[in-house]
Amino acid sequence: MKKTMAFAAALLAASVLSGMASAKTLVYCSEASPANFDPGTTTGGNDFDASSRTVYSRLVEFKHGGTEIEPGLADKWEISDDGLVYTFHLHPGVKFQTTDYFKPTRDLNADDVVFSFDRQFNKQNPWNGAKYLPNLTWDYYTGMDMPKYVAKWEKVDDLTVKLTLTEPNAPMLANLGMDFASIVSKEYADQLEKEGKMADFSTKPVGTGPFQFVDYQLDSVIRYAANPDYFKGKEKIDDLVFAITPDATARIQKVLAGECDVTVYPNPADIATIKANKDVTLMDQAGLNIGYMSYNTTIPPLDKPEVRHALNQAIDREALIKSLFQDAGATPAENLIPPTMWSWNKDVKTDAYNPEAAKKVLADAGLKEIQLWASDRARPYNPNFQRAAELIQADWAKVGVKANIVNYEWTKYREEGKKKDRPGAFQVGWTGDNGDPDNFFATLFACSAIGVSNYSSWCDKDFEDLIQKAKRTSDQAERTKLYEQAQVIFAKEAPAFLLAHSQVYAVVRNNVTGFKMDPLGIHRFDGVDKSE
Repeated sequence: MKKTMAFAAALLAASVLSGMASAKTLVYCSEASPANFDPGTTTGGNDFDASSRTVYSRLVEFKHGGTEIEPGLADKWEISDDGLVYTFHLHPGVKFQTTDYFKPTRDLNADDVVFSFDRQFNKQNPWNGAKYLPNLTWDYYTGMDMPKYVAKWEKVDDLTVKLTLTEPNAPMLANLGMDFASIVSKEYADQLEKEGKMADFSTKPVGTGPFQFVDYQLDSVIRYAANPDYFKGKEKIDDLVFAITPDATARIQKVLAGECDVTVYPNPADIATIKANKDVTLMDQAGLNIGYMSYNTTIPPLDKPEVRHALNQAIDREALIKSLFQDAGATPAENLIPPTMWSWNKDVKTDAYNPEAAKKVLADAGLKEIQLWASDRARPYNPNFQRAAELIQADWAKVGVKANIVNYEWTKYREEGKKKDRPGAFQVGWTGDNGDPDNFFATLFACSAIGVSNYSSWCDKDFEDLIQKAKRTSDQAERTKLYEQAQVIFAKEAPAFLLAHSQVYAVVRNNVTGFKMDPLGIHRFDGVDKSE
């Protein structure tokens, strides 16, 4: 980014944050900087807030505040009786955003849809690999097993596109509402490839969404403007600003002072202060999430289930949850999926606290030292990775295991953590993307997700068979039985320590209307208004 652009962005941000802007401006105190602005290449909720939910649209969308699918760029669709062919009919006249770096000459068509997915799996596509971005892995597309299930995407005509599967896949339609399935401009990609500026695709985004990108001051401010050509109508907010504020308490202070209008993920210790302030509303709901810690099951002695169980037993989980979440609300996790999700197995129980039993097993296994990973960011499923690491470190020390804490910034943390040979125990978590159990079981622990989002590098044949069978049937009762069995295997093999399912919060100033919490962890600003 040129220094002049960054300087201009800083001046504008300063004027906005001090209340000097004349346009109707909404400021969102976000928790982290995006890795980039191409949602096909990223995995973090903060990445998606800054790209897919502002700049882009998808064929189908989740209803605001829910998990039900509704039309997006596709007005309607048909699914063949055998469940193998999906035909989407595109909304006519959808325009890509006009910016100072791209002037579209045509409306969205089927070529854009085909390109949006082809680039994520076709090795012959120049946008698939290092020519576009170094170390590109398309984590979501791969982790969702899309290469296995998608036979081809085809253009039928300008406003009709056909998806053919290799076998039925029950969650496919919901998958297409996810962030990685955002539709990008093939015309823009062709222009950048011709100019030799392919990397700009991830830093200067162009989409069809409610807001268009204006500029980004690294690690400080992202600025957007309402898309005047948005196919669902121009937003009431003229300017949207992301004020990147990693410290949770600082975010709350900015909202209480009126410098920001909305923020999320407050520190549990700040909840009482927020509730006492009459200028803001504290919104909350049970999170469709899980906080957990993955063991690399390929590196001895963590390749032995009894060792993983012993490490779990050595952790005083009740004390850990109380320290992390305080009175903010969190449910101890018995399964990978939360109890609010269909197919949750009520009969499965995770390891109970038993340090004496753990000590003997760990001594017999010769485990004396282990790496314990912690990031610098607060997440809804874990408000303080470092604090959690310190408490776990103390618990493991009591059973004769020395934990060496490894710290990284959030984006680097995930890059390092997903490596197949990453040692030790890796704290992470998940917020569901589409309301389907497959989005937990397969995305996080399928064999195909190793090196992508399976931080345990765990590949269990029996577990894999069950979750793959569950994808192939649309009978929810049958899928429930299969997932219940999968949870039994997961508990037996213990590839991870399960922490909790948390309550999630948003803090909104009272002059803001239309902002909704979302069970999928999405922070959307379409439909939001603000009175001055």
